[in-house]
Order: sequence, then C-alpha cells, then structure tokens
Amino acid sequence: MRRFAISVAAVSMSVTLAGCGMLDATGGTDDASPAKGDDITVGLLLPEKANTRYEQFDYPIFKKKVEELTSSKGKVEYANAEADADKQAGQMQRMIDKKVDVIVLDAVDAHGIAESVAKAKDAGIPVIAYDRLAEGPIDAYISFDNSLVGEVQGRSLLEALGGELSITDKIVMMNGSSTDPNAKQFKAGALSELKGKVTIAKSFDTKDWDPKNAEKNMKEAIGEIGLDNIKGVYSANDGMAGGIVKALRAAGVTKLPPITGQDAELAAVQRIVTGEQYMSVYKSYPEEAENAAEMAVAKVQGRDIQFDALTRDRVDSPTDQDIPAQLVPVVALTQDNLEDTVLADGFYEMSDICTGDFKDACAEIGLKK
Repeated sequence: MRRFAISVAAVSMSVTLAGCGMLDATGGTDDASPAKGDDITVGLLLPEKANTRYEQFDYPIFKKKVEELTSSKGKVEYANAEADADKQAGQMQRMIDKKVDVIVLDAVDAHGIAESVAKAKDAGIPVIAYDRLAEGPIDAYISFDNSLVGEVQGRSLLEALGGELSITDKIVMMNGSSTDPNAKQFKAGALSELKGKVTIAKSFDTKDWDPKNAEKNMKEAIGEIGLDNIKGVYSANDGMAGGIVKALRAAGVTKLPPITGQDAELAAVQRIVTGEQYMSVYKSYPEEAENAAEMAVAKVQGRDIQFDALTRDRVDSPTDQDIPAQLVPVVALTQDNLEDTVLADGFYEMSDICTGDFKDACAEIGLKK
C-alpha cells in the first residue's frame, strides 16, 4: 500500500522552529517587554465529548503546555459545550465576565458564535480559533488543512477499492455536522477526489457528528441502495465510522466494505488492525494543542515575534479575511504505517492497541507486544 504523508509546506518552517525550541513564548532577547507576566488566565472552550480526543488529548496537553510556558503560574479556565451551541455561548460570556486574558475557542457552531467573539473583542480579550474556523473578529486560527484531510480520505477510499474501480460503483458519504465549517471542507476535499470515479449513491450531513445518527443514516442508506451494492463508505471521522460498522453488522454483512475515518481514536485503530475500518487520518493533536498554547501565551504577553512565526499562513472566514493561521500536517493511517505513526509518536502504546481481543489480529499484521 502507498503511504500518504501530507504536510503543509508554508508552515513547515514555523512548526520546525517551535519544535526545536527556537520560538520561546516566555522570552527572547529581541522581544518587546511583555504586556503580561506569567500570571495569566487562558480560557479554553472545546465543543463536545462524543469525539474522545478533546478530553483525552487536547485539554490535558494544552493545560500542561500553558503551565510549562508560564513556570506553572498561568492557569487554564476550561469548559466543554457538549455539542450545545447555546451552552457554549454562555460559557464564553462567563469567561468574558471573568476577564480571562485570552480565549482559545473550538466552536460548536462557527457562525452562531460570531456575536460572542465580537463581545470578547470589545472587552479587549483576544480570541484564537482552534480546530474550527469561528466567524467574527478572531485574532488567529490553528487547525489542520481540512480540505487536504478530505482529499486524503477520498484518495485512500479509491485506493482501497482497487484497480477494478468503476464509475458505477456506489458509495455512501457520511459527512459531519452542517454547523461545523470543517465538515464542509472535509466534504469538498473528498468530493474533489471521488467525483467522476464512483457513484455517490447517498450523502448525509450527520447532526452533531453523533455516531448514533451515523448508524441511523447508514441503515437508511442500506435500505435504499441495497447491502450488496455498497462498495465503500466515506466517513468523515472515526466515531461515525463506528456507527456505520454497527449498522452494517446489524444488516448481516460478513465482509465489510472499506470505510474511512479521522482522528485515530483507539477504537478506530483497533478496527484498522482487524480490517473493519480501512483508514483514519492521524493528526498530531499534541502538536496542535501545544502550538495553540504557545500562540495564546505569546499573544497575551505581547510576544509579537513568536506569535507571527507561529502564524505564517493566512485564511479567510465568511466574515473576515487574511486571518493569521497555522496549519498542522496530517497522515493517512492504515495497517501499513501504524508503527511509524501512532506508536512511534507515543500516541498509543502497543499494550493499548493489542489488548486481549485484538492480540491475534495484531500478530497477523506484524504488531507484537
């Protein structure tokens, strides 16, 4: 199998500099005097818990990095909206009322949160959009190249379908939530690869990225298309891929069609090991979370040199243009490169993946404790 290791050239320099310690958000001889010291409060607003990454990786890694950058004097005010846009607006208002120094926001509803972003701006609080590009006057954005993520997923699905690929082959597209701008970009990227090469027999925008909704949608697709006519499934993330597998199994499938995913969730990695899921997109959440923490601390402390070096790209939202940004590299994760990615990076240990039920499957593909 070919391996897809996709990086964004324009930010490689900033990522490398950060990784080598050449960007020091806590100080530097060529910096202006900090606007704030280390005793700062960073607000972190994350969108939901259905995707395990936020509680398992993003929050603890972000918190630890802020503490490192501020000699343990800085603190993180954290809230998770649990997929409720109104709840997140209330959480953001509370952070504004508490006068936090900077807010890092992963929006439930990128359009709906714009008013709250404007309120923060009016209160003199910088807002950094994290993972999803919120509308309104944000100061910076950090995420992955979302169109490229979709392209990698689409290309991988075509690869899995093999040399006998035909325009008449029918696939199902299970896209993410319509309120998430990332979902639109994943979808567009995937379609750029899939259109004209396969037939998209059914396409869904899955409410709240909920695996249960994906399972329900897949049952509908099976009923309309016919089980034997579904050659592959594009799933925008791993949680929904799990729901898709459940629907296919309940319908009596013995050999699953290739299914894509994203996020390298542990359950998905184990499905990749057993062959139930063809691929996921591995995104370095530690890199994203740590660099977001560096951006937040540098911004509030007035470290313009470091902040600019971390945001060398530019992106546009529906409300604002030329937003400073950083786009983090992504990798297509398959059986072929588990050792070179999630294991080599310490994302998971072999003992996490190859538990009792998966020992034999791990051995079959050459993964051994």
